[in-house]
Amino acid sequence: MTARLDLAIFDAADINRVGSFYAGLTGWDVVRRDPDRFGLRAPDGQEIEFQHAPDHVAPQWPGHEHPQQFHLDLQTDDPRAEAERAVGLGATRLADGPTWITLADPAGHPFDLCGAEGVGRVLRLFAVTIDAPDASALARFYADLTGMAVTYDGPEGALIAGGGRNLMFQQVDDYAPPRWPDPAHPQQAHLDLWVDDLDAGEARAVALGARRLSAGGERFTVFTDPAGHPFCLVR
Repeated sequence: MTARLDLAIFDAADINRVGSFYAGLTGWDVVRRDPDRFGLRAPDGQEIEFQHAPDHVAPQWPGHEHPQQFHLDLQTDDPRAEAERAVGLGATRLADGPTWITLADPAGHPFDLCGAEGVGRVLRLFAVTIDAPDASALARFYADLTGMAVTYDGPEGALIAGGGRNLMFQQVDDYAPPRWPDPAHPQQAHLDLWVDDLDAGEARAVALGARRLSAGGERFTVFTDPAGHPFCLVR
């Protein structure tokens, strides 16, 4: 029983503001817009969503009292020009790297604009990146759970890929995990993973090191991964 990576869902108090920001920045299509969810789809079929969380506490990168936990790596031909445009749309510029620029969206979530050739006017989602105290171990957990392959494993992090999607795991030595649903240590985002059978999916996830939480519904079950990030198995 393997799970299929569906999408990453970020918490935000004002999902219309942050969803509209990313729609304007990336050029992706708005595919869901209701009081609880704002969803976007890239041309390659990858999706992200923003989930209404009225008490959302924004991350304060690079500090670890309110850590980022997740961030998006977006590819563009011209990071500097896109960073200027992002600021005009409501982003905050945080740091410049050799080939990337780090900004925060209007909800406070950091994201990276990374240089890549041949992207064109619509930005490309390279990876959803997840902080971890042991990036290699967390990459192996999700690779085993989803059937994706570990394609890179180095001192700064690890990457898994499959089905046209990438998950990156960033090594953070002073990592502070979320303690969902504790509002003092909130999650910033979570993954939805599709399964055909919730019971079989739960057994597989727990065997690999996940912990089931006392939350869920008829069509989904909530877990934490070995680093403490909540995720949902959905059918």
